[in-house]
Amino acid sequence: MTKVDATDRPAPEDLDTALEQYRTELRGYCYRMLGSSFEAEDAVQETMVRAWKSYDRFEGRSSLRSWLYRIATNVSLDMLQSRKRRAMPMDFGPASPGDTPTAVPSNEVPWVEPMPDGLALQPTDDPAELAASRETIRVAFIAALQHLPPKQRAVLILREVLRWKASEVAELLDTTVVSVNSALQRARATLAESNVSDDDTATPADEVEEALLERYVEAFEKYDIESLVALLHEDATASMPPFELWLDSADDLGKWMLGGGAACRGSRLQATVANGRPAFAQWKPAGDGTFEAWSIHVLEVSDGRISGITFFVDPKHFPLFGFPTTLAA
Repeated sequence: MTKVDATDRPAPEDLDTALEQYRTELRGYCYRMLGSSFEAEDAVQETMVRAWKSYDRFEGRSSLRSWLYRIATNVSLDMLQSRKRRAMPMDFGPASPGDTPTAVPSNEVPWVEPMPDGLALQPTDDPAELAASRETIRVAFIAALQHLPPKQRAVLILREVLRWKASEVAELLDTTVVSVNSALQRARATLAESNVSDDDTATPADEVEEALLERYVEAFEKYDIESLVALLHEDATASMPPFELWLDSADDLGKWMLGGGAACRGSRLQATVANGRPAFAQWKPAGDGTFEAWSIHVLEVSDGRISGITFFVDPKHFPLFGFPTTLAA
């Protein structure tokens, strides 16, 4: 794709190319704002449509990129006005014991959704830049952002994640630098209360982590729960949106998998990457010899063990990751 200089006003015949080069980073921005991979795609598409329709009024006084972010911000804020904030199971109460039976999924709650790295992160040859970008789409950070009022959320993402100047954010949001700095201070305070920041850094995958992930797949597919639990920190957490159930210890996860989660016995896993973390697609036995799409596992790894697992239980996510919803025997 030919890159168009974003500091100029592209000719109308070059507009498609000019807009397209920002699709991935806009999708990442909208995902952080909305907490939903599908809504982020809808927001970016609406941004592109609005840009096309109003391009005759774009005078080029700001960069094309800044103009697109203004549109994407307004689209996201409009979408956030019409629904509740997205949530994680931890938002609804204390952890459950491991002997909790299988719960009924809650379809009334708008849940945080997983996002493939390739759809939200701009390609870069800079390892440090890539690592920083991966941190700001991890599940815990996205979930924490949803606790911020929409405009605070936009300010924090633009200032702390995308590193815009306060004056640039003020211009984009039609407000003052003082208001931007005040909103940023309040947003930081809210994130601090949830013990989440945008600069926690995971170490790059190495041979030790790769071996850990291989053992995770082997233990899960063999349904060797004792071996699986041994890969977890004692205080590892597990959540399963759209179920409100969540667990806060390796022992409880082991008990639950042998009880309420026993239908996962005999599953197949395939590696992927989601929310800046190692992930696996899971198909569970369908009863007719085939396997049906069930869950995307997103893992947190620290100090050589797994510290958290989010099981995103919904087959609609599989096509997003390029996976089929059914596997043959």
